[in-house]
Amino acid sequence: MNFKYKILEGIPDVLPAANSYYSDVNHAPKRKKILNPEEKKLALRNALRYFEPKHHAELLPEFCEELETYGRIYMYRLRPDYEMYARPISEYPGKCEQAKGIMLMIQNNLDPRVAQHPHELITYGGNGAVFQNWAQYRLVMKYLAEMTEEQTLVMNSGHPLGLFPSHKDAPRVVVTNGMMIPNYSKQDDWEKFNALGVTQYGQMTAGSYMYIGPQGIVHGTTITVLNALRKIAQKSTSPQGTSVKKGILGEGSLFVTSGLGGMSGAQPKAGNIAGCITVCAEVNPKAVETRHSQGWVDEVVKDLDDLVQKVKDAKTAKKTISFAFLGNVVDVWEKFDEEKVHIDLGSDQTSLHNPWAGGYYPAGLEFEEANEMMSSNPEKFKEKVRESLCRQTEAINRHTKKGTYFFDYGNAFLLEASRAGAKIYKDEEGNFVSGTSAGEDRDFAYPSYVQDIMGPMCFDYGFGPFRWVCASGKEEDLEKTDAIAREVLQKLKEQAPEEIQQQMQDNIKWIEGARANKLVVGSQARILYADAEGRIEIARAFNKAIKKGEIGTIILGRDHHDVSGTDSPYRETSNIYDGSRYTADMAIQNVIGDSFRGATWVSIHNGGGVGWGEVINGGFGMVLQGDRESERRLKSMLHWDVNNGIARRSWARNEGALFSIKRAMEAEPNLKITIANLVDEGLL
Repeated sequence: MNFKYKILEGIPDVLPAANSYYSDVNHAPKRKKILNPEEKKLALRNALRYFEPKHHAELLPEFCEELETYGRIYMYRLRPDYEMYARPISEYPGKCEQAKGIMLMIQNNLDPRVAQHPHELITYGGNGAVFQNWAQYRLVMKYLAEMTEEQTLVMNSGHPLGLFPSHKDAPRVVVTNGMMIPNYSKQDDWEKFNALGVTQYGQMTAGSYMYIGPQGIVHGTTITVLNALRKIAQKSTSPQGTSVKKGILGEGSLFVTSGLGGMSGAQPKAGNIAGCITVCAEVNPKAVETRHSQGWVDEVVKDLDDLVQKVKDAKTAKKTISFAFLGNVVDVWEKFDEEKVHIDLGSDQTSLHNPWAGGYYPAGLEFEEANEMMSSNPEKFKEKVRESLCRQTEAINRHTKKGTYFFDYGNAFLLEASRAGAKIYKDEEGNFVSGTSAGEDRDFAYPSYVQDIMGPMCFDYGFGPFRWVCASGKEEDLEKTDAIAREVLQKLKEQAPEEIQQQMQDNIKWIEGARANKLVVGSQARILYADAEGRIEIARAFNKAIKKGEIGTIILGRDHHDVSGTDSPYRETSNIYDGSRYTADMAIQNVIGDSFRGATWVSIHNGGGVGWGEVINGGFGMVLQGDRESERRLKSMLHWDVNNGIARRSWARNEGALFSIKRAMEAEPNLKITIANLVDEGLL
């Protein structure tokens, strides 16, 4: 049976043989048992409704065992036997090029080279799912293969509600993930309703089919680290006189962080591109092995004393190198404090949005020991996590007193540390205190990286993570698009105002070195930061090249971590100071606007990055086919997709956003934005 027929088959009439649980695959941790007996029956009924009654007696004990063993029903039996990867778009069955492009992106998200837990349909972040089970995957692929340009597929948290009549200009797919009634967005609500099979955590680009492997976050991390190095170059309190104050940016500087999973795995590669020394701790041996084998980290170290010596040698030689420490980052912070190893930059990118189910591993426990405790004794595990967060915070505080610049990397570290009772605030005298002692209306002692770096330097000016995928699967197409994007950016930079010159130059440098850094994992994809003008002009140039036959179909998208797609008070909108950062109007309006301005598919999610119930985020995908319709859609949608966010940020009185939206109105007469009037503080 060939690949196309297997896609069209959907859920087969004759069930495949029961699938084995492969021990050599990086599996999701076992979820805690949260359902009562009646709820377990409901979960089983919910799972069996995908199958004809004649199969129920055979599948029931199997699904029951999965639920008892793993805390979820994944339907391993339904996992396809063909290889999972993004094939060239021409190899997919279908009546609609746009639908084929979506199929390509779904398979890329589940590619074992890309996905964190591929057999559990989880792309990254420990629980960022594409689908809840393999029956959903099979049905969705079948629907997409049958879809015409007069239909729209509606997706409810991984479940395909069905194909609905629509029209050519409508999105081909509309995706929602985890959109709960607000009072049901606590962590245990996700555990319960996900176990029941009625919702899922789509993260950001996992459940919206737009993940391109760690390359996406490599670029964002590179931009973050470069700008962080610039900040400490301007003002350094290192007693040694850190080398970023003069000479080559990043030379001899030390960046300490943790996590080598789906998103966090990009950190050592970004450190290398930025030109510093990186130490990234990770407790999962398989994650360390994966990143080392992919060339994303230079050297694996398992002994703390050995690590100290290697870092000291690298500092002396001013060497650019990355180390993966197989162990807990808490031990690294404490050891470097004891050995007086100065840390220039510090952060953390464990999946603390998911602290109780594998997102954070506490110090003092072996990896397997922690995995066992989180399912068998979840309350004890929570206690260990809280203790570890307090220890980690204490060590970080000692380093920052000596001049380390620490920032929250949008993973809810500060939030969860505060909930654990850690001394993550400062009192009026500047002493580190817990939330109980800090009083009301308090801010964390450390900034979010968006609050301090990406917000004022990038998002307020409209710069965010624009990405594209070459649907042909050809390396030469990616090389051609790199050249097109570089040429467009260079032309735009010549006319760009001083305020955005540095961001333009950083991205020109990035695209020039992209191939040399071997960033492709999975699909032939690229990412760079661009504003609305840059995104539109690059997309138009791609569309013209497709029309001329120089390249094949291109799929546009972006990370949800962007100017306007996400409302997240502890990350994307953390530099909104008018009191509106806890509102989610922008994300909802963004995805609605994208849907009627030409997006091929749109998505809106609860959760992502900083956690379930903490953020609303939206994304899109757009297939360019080299025609006039693609030209019309890209111009209309990309302009809105960026500028609605700048407009919101300018209303919050953000200086960069006020500059940017006024510039945007000068360029587009039909854009008329309500401008905030500034108040004389003396009057207040």
